[in-house]
Formats: sequence, structure tokens, C-alpha cells
Amino acid sequence: MAGLVRLRTLQGLNRGLSLISKNQSLCRTISTSSKKNITELTDCQSHGPPPSKKNWVSWGYDKTDKKIDRHYIHESMFVSVTLCIVFGFYYMMYLPNTRMQDWAQREAYLELRRREELGLPPIDKDYFDPANFSLPTDEELEDTPIII
Repeated sequence: MAGLVRLRTLQGLNRGLSLISKNQSLCRTISTSSKKNITELTDCQSHGPPPSKKNWVSWGYDKTDKKIDRHYIHESMFVSVTLCIVFGFYYMMYLPNTRMQDWAQREAYLELRRREELGLPPIDKDYFDPANFSLPTDEELEDTPIII
């Protein structure tokens, strides 16, 4: 997201294909005075951007204009928090149930209603019909431990 916003700041490249104007030059001045509080403006400093007020630290979207930098950080936070997180939770909340818990509970209520209408107990002690399979007798089991 930040990369998309930074692409908007490259509009200066489309206008003149130069980030530095023709009358502005890059220079570095060295002070040789013994006093540390003396500052002087030279010709190359007067064409530069105006000094920023107080101690402004850029968010990284625009390093020269405080207003544009704050606009881009507010825009990206709005998009990331409001659109992604808030609407993302609403989207996840209304997704279908992937674990099928609602389906199992609904199916159990339908089965209970069917058994009540037929006059059967809610849970039958013989889940499977005992006539369909044969169990070993007590003589066949003898001393075999039965673990339940």
C-alpha cells in the first residue's frame, strides 16, 4: 500500500523528468568560524526549500512537504485499518460455516423431531440391529479382559 502511495509522489518526474530545478544547484558549505551559533545564507541555500518548522520528522511518503506527508499517512492508515481490518472482519463473519457445526446441530434437531413423531425414544439402546451381527458368548470369551 505504501508503495502505491509513493508512486503518486513521482509526479515530479512526469512534469520535467528532473527532481532538481534548473536554477537550483546542489552545494555544501563549510563554516570556518570559531563561533558555533553563526549561520549565513549563501546563494545556493536561498533557492532550496524553505526550512521546516520545529522538529518535523517525515513518515516517509514525502520528505519535503509536511502537509502532503501527513495526507498520505492518514490515507494509508484509513485504507489499512478501516477497509482491510474492519471490512475484513465483516467479510469473515458472514462466510459460510466451514466446520459444519450449525449443520450437525440442525440435523440432530430434525432427527429428534422425526423420532418423536414416530413415537421412538430419543436415543435407542441398540444403535445397530442385533440380528444383523453375532456377538461371542460368555463361554467363548472366558477370561479375556473387556476394556470399555
